[in-house]
Amino acid sequence: MTKEFAKWADKHGLTITDLADALDEVAGGSFEADLGGHVLKKRVPFPGQGKRGSGRTIICFKKDDRAIFVHGFAKNEKANVSKQELIAFRRVAEILLNLSPDQIARSISTGTFIEVNTDEKDNG
Repeated sequence: MTKEFAKWADKHGLTITDLADALDEVAGGSFEADLGGHVLKKRVPFPGQGKRGSGRTIICFKKDDRAIFVHGFAKNEKANVSKQELIAFRRVAEILLNLSPDQIARSISTGTFIEVNTDEKDNG
């Protein structure tokens, strides 16, 4: 996930486990919308709430390769992403999904990205 997304997730009480669960669902084909250009929309429940009225995440996703949370919003903040945002997310996906493993590792080591490892879920 991006550093900015991590701040949003923390503000809404989402844990690494919550996000790893969402990624497991996405990998299994469960998500709300394929927005094209390797951009997916996935609902995530805020603590104490169900998915329906909680958060929406935008994920840059390439099957069997990587998934990067890039944006989040609460349903009560806005209904959906705008056309301009969607264009930007598709451009971001193109860039992020073409980063080399070394570039990803450097981004994690500098704190630009925060890893969500679905194999090592914890409680927060």
